[in-house]
Amino acid sequence: MSNYFALNYSGAPFDLYGTGHLIALSLVIVLCLSFLYFKNIWGEKQRKTFRISIALILFLNEIAWHAWAAYWGIWSIQTMLPLHMCSVIVWLTIYMLLTNNYSIYEVAYFLGIGGALQALLTPDITDYGFPHFRAFNTFIAHGLLVAMPIYMTVVEGHRPTLQSFKRVFIWTNLYMIPVFFLNLAIGSNYLFIAGKPEFPTLLDLLAPWPLYILQLELIGFAILFILYFPFLIKDLRLKKQTATA
Repeated sequence: MSNYFALNYSGAPFDLYGTGHLIALSLVIVLCLSFLYFKNIWGEKQRKTFRISIALILFLNEIAWHAWAAYWGIWSIQTMLPLHMCSVIVWLTIYMLLTNNYSIYEVAYFLGIGGALQALLTPDITDYGFPHFRAFNTFIAHGLLVAMPIYMTVVEGHRPTLQSFKRVFIWTNLYMIPVFFLNLAIGSNYLFIAGKPEFPTLLDLLAPWPLYILQLELIGFAILFILYFPFLIKDLRLKKQTATA
């Protein structure tokens, strides 16, 4: 059992798109699809209980990651501060679930799905295959970051707007500014804007630093637009129907 929490795991490394990876991705998809069923049968009490339960799972999962890193002496301000996008969204998602806050939902919808989806497809757990703690820890966190904004949309009835799209894109860029200078000050690489990560990611397909940051701007804009696009089509159809009525 201790090997599953070990720093130097003796089991198999993470197999990208291997059986364990595909099962984990499938479970996230099934969870998201289940919301189409539960939206018709859950009342306010059940929805609130679900939100609180998931918030608690996210909280304990995040604390467990920090506790594991601290236990093995690898916790540092250069790598473990909650400044990476997904780390920020974990805490915002917890707050969103506890308060049903729409402003936080806007951020979680665009950045939670857009950011955590890449982490699900190319997780940074090279040495830790299933059933190691870090494999479960990573997929629980990022799977819920994708699933919970979908839950809030499908079950709770929230939806992003054009203004949401604009606000999130602008504030994300503003957030990068202090993080950039913090990276310079402490030698960190939060948001991966000081260099590409050492583990394989989709960033490897982009130009060298710093040119890939400009490419990330375009890719980020495109991802946010894709996430907003279904609602844009819905709004345009509604506007057309209203105009012809």
